Amino acid sequence: MRRTELRARLESELGSAREARWLIDDVLGPAGPGTPADVDDRAAARVTELARRRQAGEPLQYVLGHWAFRTLDVVVDRRVLIPRPETEQVVERALLELAAAAAGRPDPVVVDLGTGSGVIALSVALEAAAAHPGVSVWAVDDDAAALAVASINRDRVGVTHPGVAERVRLRLGRWFEALPDTLLGGVALLVSNPPYVAESEWAELDPEVRLEPRHALVGADGARGAGGMADVEAIVDGARRWLTPAGALVVEIAPHQATAALDAAGSSGFASAAVLKDLAGRERTLVARNR
Repeated sequence: MRRTELRARLESELGSAREARWLIDDVLGPAGPGTPADVDDRAAARVTELARRRQAGEPLQYVLGHWAFRTLDVVVDRRVLIPRPETEQVVERALLELAAAAAGRPDPVVVDLGTGSGVIALSVALEAAAAHPGVSVWAVDDDAAALAVASINRDRVGVTHPGVAERVRLRLGRWFEALPDTLLGGVALLVSNPPYVAESEWAELDPEVRLEPRHALVGADGARGAGGMADVEAIVDGARRWLTPAGALVVEIAPHQATAALDAAGSSGFASAAVLKDLAGRERTLVARNR
């Protein structure tokens, strides 16, 4: 079969020229000068199998088995959430908060609570290293399967960016319970993308989203009554005792949780707090500072 024929068939089956190109390029490599016009039977069968999975409703990221996040290309599968652009913006804000909280310090401590695939922890470790060469990142998750993916990605990033793997420590446990007491009062930045979908919203989510780990998406209602806020509240309420006097907390939330998140930050004693909008104009990122 010729590559052009395979691509035309997939475009028709998937209804997407972009996804057809992604699948073919992932198996065969991008087309360019000198690229063979013919596709061998084994490669064609592999592309066909990936297309079949996509047609069945499996998210493209899981079908491919990897996805881009900021400067990284990370392994993703059904053990972890799919990295999203909104979380890339959370990392962007986290890096800005780290720069302010740890100005002039070469070795700040960062904690990523609910690390999943590790994309936040690894991005911060990589991108903060220029200004903070001794930065260390503790990546926490209570799901051993998710941490296994994070470990794969840590090793993967370490190959292309020597030194990053040594800066990221993976810990199994529930939120702050996984951290050693030696970190109390010494963390410059706490960052998290916790579960924040309300139980009542689960059935309304896109079917593809419901193929992602439910426990990483859905949170219980908060003590203050807001849907899906229990984990956000647990992080906000426990954060200040771990942060330095200049430390900051950055948490991804659902837009409808903005008021509840600000109330939680105020009740917890943060000196200032704000909710920032994402690129679509939705309130998405809680930023709370000790000063």
